Amino acid sequence: MHARTQPSPALDLPGIQALARGDMEAVDALIRRRLASDVVLINQVAEYIVNAGGKRLRPMLLLLAAGALDHRGADAHQLAAVIEFIHTSTLLHDDVVDESDLRRGRRTANAVWGNAASVLVGDFLYSRSFQLMVELDSMEVQRILADTTNRIAEGEVLQLLHVRNPDTDEAAYLRVIERKTAVLFAAATRLGALLAGADEAMQQCLHDYGLNLGYAFQIADDVLDYASDAQTLGKNLGDDLAEGKATLPLIHAIRHADAATATRLRKAIEDGDTDALPAVVEAIHATGGLDYSRQRARDYAELAVDALDGLADNDYVAALRGLAAYAVSRDH
Repeated sequence: MHARTQPSPALDLPGIQALARGDMEAVDALIRRRLASDVVLINQVAEYIVNAGGKRLRPMLLLLAAGALDHRGADAHQLAAVIEFIHTSTLLHDDVVDESDLRRGRRTANAVWGNAASVLVGDFLYSRSFQLMVELDSMEVQRILADTTNRIAEGEVLQLLHVRNPDTDEAAYLRVIERKTAVLFAAATRLGALLAGADEAMQQCLHDYGLNLGYAFQIADDVLDYASDAQTLGKNLGDDLAEGKATLPLIHAIRHADAATATRLRKAIEDGDTDALPAVVEAIHATGGLDYSRQRARDYAELAVDALDGLADNDYVAALRGLAAYAVSRDH
């Protein structure tokens, strides 16, 4: 495939959101309609988490990928809602596993209603996503999403195995974020192409875009845990360290620090020691861990943009390029 000549400028986030606004409003309306249950607690918890103020990036990706291939409509809205339900259910479960009490600047559902309610409402959202999916009556859609949700579950378990493990290396870290984050991005963009009637090669292009964007997004997210502040970030700074998660900035620091510092960093991971956060941040800065991680995120964002080379240029493709730039430049 050859690169396009002088593609239209990538859209910034407000431009992307404006382009997708009509479709996203339809998705939001569908989400609220299909959240409804006659079990009051399900409505309370589900409304709380869906109203948590996220950017709805994953469903937006599906709509943009479909739009890039000139497809819009009710089936895209429904599948976008499926993607958001799956994502939201994983957030509910994640916050329980991670014992988190803050997400997007407010208390997590498990902090408000307890772990049991969060897990069970997560199960409701998960199964509701499958009801919506089946209504579309496409075996290929079901296959992609069944495979994706299975990979996400593997990612959760894989991450659990690496908790408080100072021997986690970059390859192991990337395996976790592939499953936990990137595969859902890739499913969203592939499904957008599938709905548009694209051939397998074009579906693969959009899949590759989503996968690489997911890597870029998550690595950039992990940088923010050591480079932002709690108010901007919307969660507690150093949460990854408290949970014993060795993310890329810290993995890089351990690999490049002197022996004594590396030993202290390894112990901080083993103990989930937030008191060590100032020393950890200092070591990450001293070894260039943030710059290295940011560059890795940029590398993946570039691969994402390269994957769009086979698409005819339009506003939706410009929006997809813009999301790759946004993924690595955001501050929360």
